[in-house]
Amino acid sequence: MIVAFVPDLMDRSKITATGADVQFVSAPAALEAAAAGATLVVVDLSRPGVLDVLPALAGRRVIGFGSHVDRDLLDRARAAGCTEVLARSAFFARVGELLTS
Repeated sequence: MIVAFVPDLMDRSKITATGADVQFVSAPAALEAAAAGATLVVVDLSRPGVLDVLPALAGRRVIGFGSHVDRDLLDRARAAGCTEVLARSAFFARVGELLTS
């Protein structure tokens, strides 16, 4: 199972179009409990509160995506424990591959 905090409906539709089994949560605080049995966690790094919960997800595969121009945010996500950090465009170009690997 994949757990995701991706509030944008357009982004969600791109993720669900892959056919992957994804459980979306409505708040970053819900990620830790929902991710208990997850094989993958996906987060939109541009949303408030996401960086704060990343350390609680340690030991899980976490893919975060954000704006390619916000290098500071992407670097902070890596430091907070995000397994893979991608620019939004790179994430959605490979979304099918990322969610099935």
